[in-house]
Amino acid sequence: MRYFKLFGIFFLTALAARMEYRANFLMALVIVSLESSGMLLGLYLFYQNGYDLGGWRWQEALAVMGSARFLEGIFVSWLNPNLQRISERVQQGTLDFVLLKPVDSQFWVSTESFTVWGLPSFLVAGLLLGYATVTTGLELPYLLLALAFASLLFYSLAFTLATTTIWFVKLYNVVNVLGAVLWNAQYPVTAYDRPFRLFMTYVLPVYFMTTVPAELALGRKGPEILIPLGLLALAFFLFSRVFWRFALRSYGSASS
Repeated sequence: MRYFKLFGIFFLTALAARMEYRANFLMALVIVSLESSGMLLGLYLFYQNGYDLGGWRWQEALAVMGSARFLEGIFVSWLNPNLQRISERVQQGTLDFVLLKPVDSQFWVSTESFTVWGLPSFLVAGLLLGYATVTTGLELPYLLLALAFASLLFYSLAFTLATTTIWFVKLYNVVNVLGAVLWNAQYPVTAYDRPFRLFMTYVLPVYFMTTVPAELALGRKGPEILIPLGLLALAFFLFSRVFWRFALRSYGSASS
């Protein structure tokens, strides 16, 4: 409960600071809306020309895009502003202050900051998934549980990449790699050629983060797919914790 309270304090403090600039939030809403409209137009053009995205109907493909926009909201709101600061903390030696706090250091560096720029992505994701739910009979409880596992998997990958900046300080924007991957994840992975599909399944498990939740919610996969998805997310999360502790052994604090 202590960590939940601390997360609530982080969130409310950051939200109060960001909402001082309401015009920026409205501008972000417009930009994300235009970006999402461009994605929808591109997807619509595929179907207008009779192209079949791996056997996915238009409404079904929207569920995949909605999942991708949801993860983008997490990336923009929490992951990017927090994980990019790990490199800054290492350079300035301020990571010392985090390590001295009576709180898990991974939790602190992952949740301290928050921006409102990802909220429009959550809004767009809600609209897309809501439309898919109405038109395809999408199973919402399965979708929410799958998205929770997908979010944990996405966070674990991003945090592991960000941890490498303890050794390679100049790679402060390495987490943006996953942001670029999400651009390709907005379409069903099964629509890509086999080499790229294998890469997005076994190297960067984008398939499990966007396509699997949609397949589960649409009835393309049975509930049993939640077991490997949950185990995969848990395995990557545990690895991120072990890797973080291992990386801290190489950290030379400002006082050492």
